[in-house]
Amino acid sequence: MILALTALVSAASGVVLLVGGINLLTLGGSPYYAIAGAVFVIVAALLAMRRKESLALYGLFTLCSLAWAVWEVGFDWWQLGPRGGFIIVFGLWLLTPLVRRRLGSPAERADGRAASSLTLGVPLLVSIVVAVYAMFQTPHDQPGVLPDPPPQVQASTPDTIDPGEWPRYGRTQLGQRYSPLAEITPANVGLLEEKWRFETGDKKGPKDVGETTYQVTPLKIGNTLYLCTPHNWAIALDATTGKEVWRFDPGVKLDSARQHQTCRGVTYFNDAEAAIDAPCKERVYLPVSDARLIALDAKNGQVCTSFANQGQLQLEQGMPYNPSGYYYSTSPPVITADKIIIGGAVNDNYSVKSPSGVIRAFDVRTGALIWNWDSGNPDQTAPIGPGQTYTPNSPNSWSVFSTDEALGLVYIPLGNQVPDQLGMNRSPAVEKFSSSIVALDVNTGAVRWVRQTVHHDLWDMDVPAQPALLDITRPDGTSVPALVGPTKQGDIYVLDRRSGEPLIPIEEVPAPQKTIPEDRASPTQPRTGLTFRPPPLQERNMWGVSMFDQMACRISFHKLNYEGQYTPPSLNGTLVYPGNFGVFNWGSVAVDPVRQVMFGMPTYLAFTSKLVPRADIPPKGADEKGSEQGLNRNEGAPYGVYMGPFLGPLGIPCQAPPWGYVAAADLRTGKIAYKHVNGTVYDMTPLPLPFKLGVPGIGGPIITGGGVAFLGAAVDNYIRAYDLKTGRELWKGRLPAGGQATPMTYTDASGKQVVLIVAGGHGSVGTKTGDYVIAYSLPAK
Repeated sequence: MILALTALVSAASGVVLLVGGINLLTLGGSPYYAIAGAVFVIVAALLAMRRKESLALYGLFTLCSLAWAVWEVGFDWWQLGPRGGFIIVFGLWLLTPLVRRRLGSPAERADGRAASSLTLGVPLLVSIVVAVYAMFQTPHDQPGVLPDPPPQVQASTPDTIDPGEWPRYGRTQLGQRYSPLAEITPANVGLLEEKWRFETGDKKGPKDVGETTYQVTPLKIGNTLYLCTPHNWAIALDATTGKEVWRFDPGVKLDSARQHQTCRGVTYFNDAEAAIDAPCKERVYLPVSDARLIALDAKNGQVCTSFANQGQLQLEQGMPYNPSGYYYSTSPPVITADKIIIGGAVNDNYSVKSPSGVIRAFDVRTGALIWNWDSGNPDQTAPIGPGQTYTPNSPNSWSVFSTDEALGLVYIPLGNQVPDQLGMNRSPAVEKFSSSIVALDVNTGAVRWVRQTVHHDLWDMDVPAQPALLDITRPDGTSVPALVGPTKQGDIYVLDRRSGEPLIPIEEVPAPQKTIPEDRASPTQPRTGLTFRPPPLQERNMWGVSMFDQMACRISFHKLNYEGQYTPPSLNGTLVYPGNFGVFNWGSVAVDPVRQVMFGMPTYLAFTSKLVPRADIPPKGADEKGSEQGLNRNEGAPYGVYMGPFLGPLGIPCQAPPWGYVAAADLRTGKIAYKHVNGTVYDMTPLPLPFKLGVPGIGGPIITGGGVAFLGAAVDNYIRAYDLKTGRELWKGRLPAGGQATPMTYTDASGKQVVLIVAGGHGSVGTKTGDYVIAYSLPAK
């Protein structure tokens, strides 16, 4: 009975591998799986006949499989495991006395001459030794060291900011995410302990939209922290104790048409023209997901009624289309030269009748419109008149802006026109400004320069990140005002921020051309000299927990359209890599203006997209997300699109890990210094396994003057500290929920350095939700 069941398992496995392997072979894939299937079937037949040659054949197959696997992926344990795991487990079962002693003729079994274990045991032992050896290899790590700071270089900033403050989203209007605080160092960061935690009470509810996320980076001014929550409550906390000072609830109603329910931050303003004790001298501006911008008194949270309409600015004014939930600001506006400048998020791929992506500057005190820059009508920046509207469905900016007051410029990361995957009928203005970084004159809104990062974008590769501004020392000793712009495709644009000209070279490279008949593709795409783009995927990069689902992923890989990065969308289905989350997203990178280096979290996760003709789009139902997953209806367009991560039959990525790294680069030379696998599957699997595969994430890092970088973001629930020079992980703190927010640091009333992160989870990546604000510091002496 045991032998019959063993033969049945071998036969069933063989049939699955043989059928799938032949399918793979006809698609141009590896012949291995068809051969493996045939071997399993033959072994099953030999077992059924009680032939001891079954062990010898399986031993030879085991050695050949090992050689093939090492040839494909080297000594990468996470890739060897799926290829050999089932083979070794089944081989060990064949070696057990329950099977082995039942093989051979009756006479051989009677006198003890049953099948020998050596013909299979030795190959299995060799395979296990190779597997153990591979466990201690790090083939994906790129070790290195960042250079020391240039001599006599000091960080340049137009702000005079107390080192212990964090008054803007990226700490300064330059968006560097850098703090000069140096109490915490690589030598003592391992002693960090939780100082306090605060629960806001704003948690994701059963009726909330799927992408309800907690992404806020609080501000710290004086001894007060200012933050917002996913449902746009504004809260002030004592920065030393974490005790609540005040809170304001704008009364945002749930809206199922709203794509995102989040708030990345608030904006602080100290009115130098107001009397010291005047109400609303210090203000907090709160962006609200029902398209309002509300001014609050920073001292008590009361509405500043002198701003706009009784303290509330309606952002939907001038919109050509204004369906409920389609337009709102998810990111904090910037304030410069007495203007508050704000963009807005437009629901991706809901409808071509979308609101405008206009960027507007309002008087920071009164809310009066000063200028409006509409990328669909870029030359007319004077405020529109009554009854006029902005260009519908023009590229928008949902991320954070940076400003250089000395140059009088605000830097805007721009997205795309809806639909993201269809480029027909785009206007010349859309073609020029889509997926670009634009510098606007702070006083007039006029375009000073534009740098496009993707031509004729068909992949939703909008520029997601706040540009970081710093001065870079050139080889001849001169200093150049620079802009560092991370992109979804992995390129880092290092530009002269006065002109947009590259400081690190940009080249145009050929791109795939096969599109649907109505569309076209750009013949070339830009690529920067400093890039974290991954190499193109190959069949050998497909993954799974076993050889069976790995084979299924290989089949899927060959069935999809894929000619490398920028393969156009198709009716057949296209592999998009890097995927829609991007190598870098809104978390951006952190730059150290003294060392002139950057630190970031490149993420690599493949997606798929499949165009659906309008006539074939099913009635409205549960599979509609209008986001990164599911059916995007694109109402009014000739096609909808199915999108989502490239997953196998078991719901895990088809693409082999690592999916996430931490990395750093020298911005003076454009050279990547190191790249280390980051994060574990501890919170991705039913069992809390601490395996360091390198996991995806979304969020951003900070750098401190003590030479330590801090980052949450990964889909395991930790905040981590890294040695900036080497990228080595120095410390991690367990979070009660997903840490998909960028941390910040400041000094409390006692002068101690505090590191703070919000832990509330992220709807798109599926991390645990919560409402926590957590502060860490070194132990008291």
